[in-house]
Amino acid sequence: MADVFVLVDHANGAVRKTTAELLTMAARLGNPVAIFVGSGVEQAQPILARFGASRVFAMDNADVAGHLVAPQAELLAALVKKFSPAAVLIPANPAGKEIAARLAVKTDSGLITDAVDVQATGEGIEATQSVFAGSYTITGKVTKGTPIIAVKPNSAAPEEKAGAAQVVPVNLTISEAGKGAKISESKPRVSTGRPELNEAAIIISGGRGTSGNFGPVESFADSLGAAVGASRAAVDAGWYPHTAQIGQTGKQVSPQLYVAAGISGAIQHRAGMQTSKTIVAVNKDPEAPIFELVDFGVVGDLFQVLPQATDAVNAAKG
Repeated sequence: MADVFVLVDHANGAVRKTTAELLTMAARLGNPVAIFVGSGVEQAQPILARFGASRVFAMDNADVAGHLVAPQAELLAALVKKFSPAAVLIPANPAGKEIAARLAVKTDSGLITDAVDVQATGEGIEATQSVFAGSYTITGKVTKGTPIIAVKPNSAAPEEKAGAAQVVPVNLTISEAGKGAKISESKPRVSTGRPELNEAAIIISGGRGTSGNFGPVESFADSLGAAVGASRAAVDAGWYPHTAQIGQTGKQVSPQLYVAAGISGAIQHRAGMQTSKTIVAVNKDPEAPIFELVDFGVVGDLFQVLPQATDAVNAAKG
């Protein structure tokens, strides 16, 4: 059974949910092998074993940890050339997409981005993609080199499958070109207690209709253990941080449930969330474009609807 490489998405050894999803997908294609870059592999190893990684190629040195994505692409390229995996799966976040692109160039391979599914067929590995801002779904396959596939978060339900996750240290000399961009300072993200937008299974977003008061949106999100997003209008008005913006110029998400509160549904916003599995909208305007897209719609004032929904959720839990 051919190896399938998975680039581990982690923060100092704390493995993110996207990695479990990618290992689950890798198991459909072959033998999952984790590629761990940075510190904390001892902390990550039990999680990687739980989701089926047979081996963990680990590299931790200042040349990699102290620089941006180029050293990771060099490491992956060296491993691909040495072991010839059936495919390489990488998280489709901003860093992951750049790593995937650099890796494809270094290995003279084809690249598929924003995949939402991967399957092994008689003709090789096929990927399902969400393209044109989620307006179309297509299937495609790499016809040259090693398939490099960047997979969107929340594209698969993680499935546990015991693996050995044997840690194999890797020593690689990074080129001077690979060290051209150095990290001069980093700060931990201020924790809100809510999941990250790219990983959240549920997202509650607020827009212009909040008039700057995100209290009902946040309360409803907290009752569901959800992340909080915002439209470009809300962000541009200074009502919510830019890191929470969802849309064509913000983050693109695909949660199991997306609730748009007070968001009209302009194409810029729809481009970032219309691949969500279930979409619910709350808006006072029955003609709002968002209602063309949703699975369920509520015509009403979010300041009345969301508190009632929050009370109902809390009552059901309690």
